[in-house]
Amino acid sequence: MAVAGFGRNGAGGGGGGPKPARTRLQQLFYWAAVLGVWGLIFLVVFFAVFARGLPDTSSLYEVDRQPSITYLDRNGALIATRGTQQAPPADLDSLPDYVPAAFIAIEDRRFYHHPGFDPVGMARAMAANMRAGRVVQGGSTLTQQLAKNLFLTPDQNMRRKVQELMLAVWLELKFTKKEILALYLNRVYFGAGAYGIEAASQRYFDKPAKNLSVGEAALLAGLLKAPSRYSPVSESERAATRATVVLNEMEDAGVITPAQRAAAVLEPVRVSRTLATQHAQYFIDWLDKSIRGLVGEPTEDLVVETTLDLTLQTAAERSVRRILDRDESKGVEQAALVAMDGDGRVRAMIGGASYADSQFNRAVDARRQAGSSWKPFVYLTAVEAGYTPNTPVVDEPIRIGNWSPRNYSGTFSGPMTLAQAVAQSTNTIAAGVADQVGRDSVARTARRLGITSRVGLEPAMALGAVEVAPVEMAQAYAAFANGGRRAEAYGISRIRTPQGRVIYQRGPREGQAQQVINNPPLIYMNQMLRGVITSGSGRGAAIAGRDLAGKTGTTSDYKDAWFVGYTGGFVAAVWVGKDDNTAMRGVTGSSSPVAIWRGFMEAALPRLAVERIPDGPPMPEGWSPPDPVGDMLGQVEDPFGGSPSEPVDPEQGTAYNTLPAKPEPTPSEPVVRPNTPQPEQKPEADQPAERRRDPLFF
Repeated sequence: MAVAGFGRNGAGGGGGGPKPARTRLQQLFYWAAVLGVWGLIFLVVFFAVFARGLPDTSSLYEVDRQPSITYLDRNGALIATRGTQQAPPADLDSLPDYVPAAFIAIEDRRFYHHPGFDPVGMARAMAANMRAGRVVQGGSTLTQQLAKNLFLTPDQNMRRKVQELMLAVWLELKFTKKEILALYLNRVYFGAGAYGIEAASQRYFDKPAKNLSVGEAALLAGLLKAPSRYSPVSESERAATRATVVLNEMEDAGVITPAQRAAAVLEPVRVSRTLATQHAQYFIDWLDKSIRGLVGEPTEDLVVETTLDLTLQTAAERSVRRILDRDESKGVEQAALVAMDGDGRVRAMIGGASYADSQFNRAVDARRQAGSSWKPFVYLTAVEAGYTPNTPVVDEPIRIGNWSPRNYSGTFSGPMTLAQAVAQSTNTIAAGVADQVGRDSVARTARRLGITSRVGLEPAMALGAVEVAPVEMAQAYAAFANGGRRAEAYGISRIRTPQGRVIYQRGPREGQAQQVINNPPLIYMNQMLRGVITSGSGRGAAIAGRDLAGKTGTTSDYKDAWFVGYTGGFVAAVWVGKDDNTAMRGVTGSSSPVAIWRGFMEAALPRLAVERIPDGPPMPEGWSPPDPVGDMLGQVEDPFGGSPSEPVDPEQGTAYNTLPAKPEPTPSEPVVRPNTPQPEQKPEADQPAERRRDPLFF
């Protein structure tokens, strides 16, 4: 019974039979609901985790940037702008249609059709990257790029990408497409310190964004992929290729017609001449270090009015580039040039062969052995101790302790005058004179004139075994050029705000400069250093009709070569060599440096209203100075005449003929200078900005 009863209860009790099976449609809905619930839970947890640390979006309209510093040359022309540059936001409606369309065509073709992220674009980029085996294409939308630029760091990780996507969706929900595009164009970085389309247009093309051409718009749109890599300043060919890609995309998207594309390709895009030439970047770096010392840490935009003359700077750059290219086969790799007036205002500065390749400023920060360009400090000490240009000296073997200097020629010329020793750059006489007057006295003389580097007192110091920077040599020689006054190189005249509020003004220094060379030593030195150019190792620097003086310098094994030359109130120091301090091939101060100096001065002197080299302070009563040029020329043949053989530079190994000594002038027998007519010239005045528009391209 029990068994029978069990059977009956199972057949008819409770459930009324088995439950009907779910249909496939019901199963689909069921599992979809289950997955949806778990998916929702996952997404909530996922976004809750990644949402932690999201930036505060209230800073959307705030612009956090470093103050910009604008540098002007002495005539008010723009040299450079350092720091970030932000212009007023551009009105999207004022821009030509092809300007925003260029950015959409190259950055986000589906901009108007996605909710902030583009699954199609992501899939396409992923496939392209897998085929290439590396990242060759990005899938970020324009909205995602804006989110990254506004709120996030450039770190490449999963957390940042998820946050970027979340913020992109938020932007799409909060703003219209037009507003997002306007935010993007006004906040994205275009390189060269320019943020936003308006600042970029001004920086690269010197025009407002509303006047951009099709080609210019394509170039700016192409920059965004990598502003430094596609910079039209340093990578012009790469930038042009990238702009062509943008033009192709614009045509393919129907933004421009084939005719417009063809016209854009044919019309050259001209980058701002000031930015394109990158004038005086070494000079700007030099000033950058001192601005904070003058005005503290900038908290607002500044305008720095400098002493530089862009036209002279261009002449210097041309001359340096020409000779570096010419003498590359001789191992000449680097050069530095500093040109300044007699009051210390730096008019031109070259710190190396290429600022793009190396930002190390060899004009200021490199210290190299001066060679024979150091000897004027030896001979100035000597004439202050009683020597004169006609003091008899003897070129013969000499030993100072365990050291025996030798001449480049390897020979000795015997008796000569001090002036001839200077012109011929005779090593034995310079070493002997320094030993007699005292090397400590020579060091004090160099410091008095403006040498700030350490000066050792070993015997070889007399021949220039002293490491100095070109800017030091320029300011030290300036005392010979300006009447014996000490000059300190400087480059800042005034610092002000863009609104005109003056923060720093260099005070007047005229009449306050220390007299560091008196007479007759000053006239003696100028007479002898003129002889270097009229009859000595610097003959290649001679320029017809100009009163010039200077000194060449070459170190052992041809590692360094110098020429420092000057005229009335203007001096330029030139150095060439290699950064690794290895030898060049036979390069002396009378070759590459003289060629650079002369090329620069031939272009610079017509722009400068210079006088003859000034005699300096009054002479002792009854004393008359010798004729600085006529006396020297009266002792030698015409250096440019038809002599059978051209004299060889003594620094290259062959001695010049010994010149006959002239009787030494005395107060009782003054030498009368011939009345040589001089052209009517006036020194360059420190005048208001000239606002010239000289061509700056080269």
